[in-house]
Amino acid sequence: MLKIIVVFGATGQQGGSVVNVVLEDAKLSKEYTIRGTTRDPGQTSAQALAKKGVEVVRADVDDAASLKQAFEGAHVVFANTVTIYDGHAYEHEVKHGRALADAAVAVGVPFYIYSTLPNAGNISGNKLKNMGHFDGKEEVEQYIRTLPMKSAFFAPGCFMSNFSATMAPHPIGDGTYALFNFVSPETKLPLIDTMGDTGKWIAAILADFPKYEGKVLSAATALYTFDEIVKSMSKASGKSVLYRQLPEDKWRGFLPPMMKDHVAEMLRYFQDYGYYGEDTEGKVMWSAKQARGKLTTLDEYFQKNPLRLD
Repeated sequence: MLKIIVVFGATGQQGGSVVNVVLEDAKLSKEYTIRGTTRDPGQTSAQALAKKGVEVVRADVDDAASLKQAFEGAHVVFANTVTIYDGHAYEHEVKHGRALADAAVAVGVPFYIYSTLPNAGNISGNKLKNMGHFDGKEEVEQYIRTLPMKSAFFAPGCFMSNFSATMAPHPIGDGTYALFNFVSPETKLPLIDTMGDTGKWIAAILADFPKYEGKVLSAATALYTFDEIVKSMSKASGKSVLYRQLPEDKWRGFLPPMMKDHVAEMLRYFQDYGYYGEDTEGKVMWSAKQARGKLTTLDEYFQKNPLRLD
């Protein structure tokens, strides 16, 4: 019989990538059948998964009974939580992350893969106080390590998809565009094509769980400075895209009140401490080599997902 992998949040970027990679992997597709969870099995994206042969079931992180039912009989669970920017990101992460892990233990899941992040508060010596979803996810990671199941961890870098949304460049006149921020242009971001590549790291864990048990994969194609990012944007779009460093107070004024302190601290953390803390570059390089398949460069991402610069 095929082993069951439960992909929590299968219609999201991370979960969707895991589904696609497992289905397309010549070896793993013969070992695993996929059960994908969603809060609404009737939505179009969920129905598309069902057409691919995925068993789609309802599960809600706030409904413990639905989690246990979804995880019943699973050989491995891939779990990730959605960040909620309402001023209580830390509390949400801890509550939801623990609920998922507890449900897996309750029904005897033997293997667990969790989408985590570094504890930026600890790495900064507690100088940064608003790193809610980073710190909350890592606290859950430490909790999972105490539980009676084997675990491995996937820590995604900055999503390349953000450059089409919250980090999109803006026109500044004469056909020129700018990416605005307050950190230095040399600040390095570890970038990941979440939808395209998440599953390549999860597939590596599935193919050899003992090798990765207890380890954290710092998942990104590579580190890119803001200067390198705008050069890639210019190359892909054929338009001039510049990086513009603003005073922090002015930059904060462009953000919603609930998000500004968190996002500002997050970027300062990237600049001052590195996304993954000490030896961020080494962690990214090692983890990139573990991926099961070629990773997407930023140039390749923009080729597949053109910037809409009007």
